[in-house]
Amino acid sequence: MANKRQSAKRARQSVKKQERNVAVKSATKTAVKRAIEAVQTKDMGKAKEAYLAAVRALSKAASKGTIPKTRASRKIGRLTLLAKKILPEALPVKSSAAKK
Repeated sequence: MANKRQSAKRARQSVKKQERNVAVKSATKTAVKRAIEAVQTKDMGKAKEAYLAAVRALSKAASKGTIPKTRASRKIGRLTLLAKKILPEALPVKSSAAKK
């Protein structure tokens, strides 16, 4: 229990922040999972849409500070590599492996 007004307010703020972070993390994980499933089913339109939604969710989570920017970047990179390996023509992203 907080003893001062300032510490009580900080406790309330941290509860709000925690709830928001949990919601953002959950939505991000769901978006990434849907993108992976869509890419593995090899449905071009669905995969492209799910991929872009996952990248957007990861970027937003990183910009809000919910997850570290380096983790978001790593996950986006790995998702892109997976998508390019399975469906090279589906994504608008250019890769050096596709040129070789």
